[in-house]
Formats: sequence, C-alpha cells, structure tokens
Amino acid sequence: MESFSATSLIVGIITSALGLAYITYGKRQTKFVALLSGVALCAYSFFIDSWLWLCVIGALLLIAPFIIDA
Repeated sequence: MESFSATSLIVGIITSALGLAYITYGKRQTKFVALLSGVALCAYSFFIDSWLWLCVIGALLLIAPFIIDA
C-alpha cells in the first residue's frame, strides 16, 4: 500500500467534481449509465492508492456513458 500523495488527492478531487457533473446530467436527462458512472467517479478514489490506476479507471468511467448508450 502506497503512502498518501498530493497527486492522488488532486486526481480524486478532479474525478469527484466530474462525477458530480455526471450525476447531475444523468439525473436531469434520465440517463442511468451517466448517473452510475458519476457515482462511481465520486467513490472509486477512496479504494485505489496508485495514481496510475486512478487515472486509468477514471478515464474509463468518464468515457463509459458515451460508449454505453442506454
């Protein structure tokens, strides 16, 4: 387990802000995938320590609503 770093804090803040935007968008437009992706973006940074995996998973969650159009 890595120690807490400023990079993981910054990545967590950015992805959480984008997650909040996805939650708002998904709720207003009734897009379930965007809503779930937003919730995941807000929560996943608490469980992952590596900044590389934070960026990879964050990018996948950010593009998920565009690829999965439900």
